[in-house]
Amino acid sequence: MPPNKRAPIVCLTQVKIVLAPFAALVALHIAAAHAELLKPGLTVAVSATTVAAPAATPAAMPAVVAPARPVPDLAKPGALPPATTAMSAIACTVPTEFAHFDRPLSRTARRLAVGKPLTIVAIGSSSTAGAGASSRAASYPSRLAVELRRHFPTQDIAVLNRGVNGEETEDMMARFQTGVIAAHPQLVLWQIGTNSVLRDHPLPSHGVALREGIDELKATGADVLLIDPQYAPKVLAKSETTGMIEQIAATAKAENIDLFRRFAVMRNWHEVQHLPFSVFVSPDGLHMNDWGYACWAKILAKGIADAAMLPVASATAPAQR
Repeated sequence: MPPNKRAPIVCLTQVKIVLAPFAALVALHIAAAHAELLKPGLTVAVSATTVAAPAATPAAMPAVVAPARPVPDLAKPGALPPATTAMSAIACTVPTEFAHFDRPLSRTARRLAVGKPLTIVAIGSSSTAGAGASSRAASYPSRLAVELRRHFPTQDIAVLNRGVNGEETEDMMARFQTGVIAAHPQLVLWQIGTNSVLRDHPLPSHGVALREGIDELKATGADVLLIDPQYAPKVLAKSETTGMIEQIAATAKAENIDLFRRFAVMRNWHEVQHLPFSVFVSPDGLHMNDWGYACWAKILAKGIADAAMLPVASATAPAQR
């Protein structure tokens, strides 16, 4: 072979010899990174909020720790895709009627009028506890406290979370004395109905227990506000859902207390505003997600603020003789 052709081959061979150790080092790094990804227990969560590996939800509140959100199986009916950061740009809006209560919250109004600390107890099941949220701070009671302080920035307001996963109306009533009444609240938010529907329990017995529970809460002198079930795929699949919504509404009217129509609010999001379930429902097809809880709290806070302000003038005015 001529000398002028042997030179490039020699140079190429020398380059390969020089680069060989670097190529081996890069290969080792790639292999190590791949092995790290395959380690058991590593969870990748896609959400509007960065999520750490969560612990299991405890049986009692207020120490709410959101349960791990399962990775959805999109091949299964009702499975929802995970939330995305685009959700943070979606506006929380509903018609005015959903943020309006027909009856004033008199006890709450009097407390606000004199500038004394306001205590609110939120009692319910997993929707109150915060299942589906990325953290305790993203549960609806926590978000409600934030929203109410925006309406009343100089007021001392505490919202106590008394949600317990899986409970039904009678289970919550068994906790009234220690979980609600002992806190001496001026306002009680009672979220009910979902688990009875999911377990196909008869409506008549639920109606009796609901009226008894309302009477017990009203006897304390606190304002009472009911919250009906969520508009979510697993709730919609149950035949008693409509009956439960109607029963709660009729009971609230008969007992002369306010009702937050969560079912109607969420139905408006989906059927009128055309938001997919994945915007406000967690991948389990039942619980709400961070956006859903935050928007619920925002609307509820507006309703509470308006209802509490209605009688403020009479509460602060001198007594008429």
